[in-house]
Amino acid sequence: MLFNSLSFIVFLVIVLALYYSKLFNWTGKKRMLLFASYVFYGLWNPPLVILLWISTGVDWITGKKLSTEENQKKRKLWLLLSMCVNLGFLGFFKYGNFLLENFTHLMNSIGLEYQAQPMDIILPMGISFYTFQTMSYTIDMYLKRTERAKTFLDFALYVTFFPQLVAGPIVRAGDLISQFYEEKRATINQFIWGTFLLTIGLFQKVVLADTLLSDTSDQVFGAKGVLSGLDAWTGTLAFSGQIFFDFAGYSTCAIGIALMLGIILPDNFRYPYAAIGFSDLWRRWHISLSTWLRDYLYIPLGGNKHGILRMYVALMVTMLLGGLWHGAAWTFVIWGALHGIYLVIERLLRNKIQIKINAINGIFLALLTYTLVNFTWVFFRAREFSTAKNMITSMLFMNGDGEKLLQYFDILKVFVLITLLFICHWVMRNTSMEEVSKKTSPWVLGIVWAVMFFLIAIAQGSGEQFIYFQF
Repeated sequence: MLFNSLSFIVFLVIVLALYYSKLFNWTGKKRMLLFASYVFYGLWNPPLVILLWISTGVDWITGKKLSTEENQKKRKLWLLLSMCVNLGFLGFFKYGNFLLENFTHLMNSIGLEYQAQPMDIILPMGISFYTFQTMSYTIDMYLKRTERAKTFLDFALYVTFFPQLVAGPIVRAGDLISQFYEEKRATINQFIWGTFLLTIGLFQKVVLADTLLSDTSDQVFGAKGVLSGLDAWTGTLAFSGQIFFDFAGYSTCAIGIALMLGIILPDNFRYPYAAIGFSDLWRRWHISLSTWLRDYLYIPLGGNKHGILRMYVALMVTMLLGGLWHGAAWTFVIWGALHGIYLVIERLLRNKIQIKINAINGIFLALLTYTLVNFTWVFFRAREFSTAKNMITSMLFMNGDGEKLLQYFDILKVFVLITLLFICHWVMRNTSMEEVSKKTSPWVLGIVWAVMFFLIAIAQGSGEQFIYFQF
């Protein structure tokens, strides 16, 4: 079920009506939310709810055993069980065909004729997100960084809470499960602000991502020939805006919906295109994933506590796997590798050059960071390496007179939108939405709300799913 669909609005109204009715006590409301979460997920493909049940059951049992077992070898075996089940599902459903294709290419490259029947595997929506979320619980239980959930109902709701089930934020157990222990009701201010955030998220998705930017991005990256440099840059900038508005829009919707229920979810974006450098970028972009990779991959690999060389290796491995997490294709690996290289170079330069950040060089460094980010987005969006190669060479103006594909209005539209996006990010880079709400007149917020609602209503969106649903 998509947030940007009429069926979801009906679903949400029913859930809110039941949640705030006097038909249930708190336990009954949690059961209703759990059932609603399964309905929310199951309407896409009902049989795949079974995967959620298995992951939930295995990690509940694992957490229960880890909370009482003192034998270290047995604790490791229980943790291994959880990781094998979760990573096994993720590996089969997300990477099964990818691994088979690469194995086939490898056999043929060494002279062995081998043709495998492609496996007809359906990628479960959001499997990467809920797998990482439930794994964080068992890992934290193993490391004794969190307490076991009090009831199976609380844990199951933590795994399947519908606002953030499909595309995050990836929430840690300590931040969410404990919120289910006592009855939650949104205050009037929370409910209004949650509804406002839901509207902002839908505006970002429906109006900005789908209506204004996606067609230009699709047109450029779907081109067969070599494009002019201006068209290549326009398409890449369009995608950079599209993926931000799409993914940040989902996260904003999720946070808003949860707030309408009185539940607090963490921020997932903090004006990332105003980042000064790539370390700053990953503190602002997809925060729940970057902190997950830091805590459960980068630090266990050695982090920055075992010498410079090991730190760089850990950083590259983390970003390579982070790239592969996004999709089963080598283009995603290259995307992760580029971010890893950028981070390594940044740390090397930081050790040699001390720069005092002010408004002028800060804007320059933010623009430089954003420019380099756009080269990575090419590999994220391109379906084939040939497409990525053509796009990169065109963006570097090395393709001569390429095909002029876009109309001047499309080019102007994208550059105006991206310029406004960058300015807004820069101006608001050290603020939060909550601070904005406190400093802005209710009349102004009301007018902005009405305008967004009107534009959502008239947008000619096609109900496109969120980009990160495929991850």
